[in-house]
Amino acid sequence: MSLFAKTTFSAAGYAASRPSYPANLFKTVLKYHNAQNANGTALDLGCGHGLISRELSPYFAKTIATDPSPGMVAQAKNMTADGKIEIRQANAEDLSFLPDKSVDLVVSGQAAHWFDYNKAWPEIARVVKPGGSMAFWGYKDNVLVGHAKANIIFDKFSYSKEDIAPGIESMGPYWEQPGRQMLRRLLTDVVPPSAEWEEVERIMYDVNAEATEADLKDAWMVKETTLGGFESYVRTASSYLGWKEAHPERKSREEGGEGDIVDMLMDEVVASEPTWKDMGDNWRDAKVKTVWGTFILMAKRK
Repeated sequence: MSLFAKTTFSAAGYAASRPSYPANLFKTVLKYHNAQNANGTALDLGCGHGLISRELSPYFAKTIATDPSPGMVAQAKNMTADGKIEIRQANAEDLSFLPDKSVDLVVSGQAAHWFDYNKAWPEIARVVKPGGSMAFWGYKDNVLVGHAKANIIFDKFSYSKEDIAPGIESMGPYWEQPGRQMLRRLLTDVVPPSAEWEEVERIMYDVNAEATEADLKDAWMVKETTLGGFESYVRTASSYLGWKEAHPERKSREEGGEGDIVDMLMDEVVASEPTWKDMGDNWRDAKVKTVWGTFILMAKRK
């Protein structure tokens, strides 16, 4: 998660452009947790701007939101007025500020692929009460529904091992690994240790470039947006942040430059659909629907 911890990272931009989670996700997690009252403690690992903690807070006496990024912590504090939520800078691998068996539910949304599980599993098991729960969820690459050509272009710019133009590499080398591959495999690499955890459940939904409206029946992360919103989302990716840091000479058009890799990506995406191309400079207003491949991993502490 080192790129999100850099001073050049915009936590505000991340908060504005990243998708939110549907009510059904929280209902699923809370039903699995099956608390008998609201007197417990929740722990949110990799809380980002605090979205999950704010959603869970009504169901717990106390919610502790942690993130290793000082920028994220500051953004979470700025966006959170709930006095029941404690926000602090911390890693999943070191929860020494928490006593043994002090947490009822530990969650992590779009952050569990960053953890060093050799250190994180023992710490999580230590702080969660017997009978308590864990729930990790997240999303992989999104696709634009009904726009296969655009999705293939997006995948090329995101992962190609070859240059996407003469002398210009893709964002592929700048994904932090192994976390990104874990996410693309819907966190199936992460298995709660059977010595401490039981009743493991996984809920997964996958998508591909050919996705249409007919494929959305079981999806729980679908968003109506615009091509401009899609562009802003791509600029929050850690791979883009890494690419930009490695290529400071390639300024975006918004910055007064000739264009960076996302400008180039959007040029090709817009050109792939005649209706978008016909919009000229107003292509950012084109309405699109996007869907993410998703997962939820849940388990009970023995």
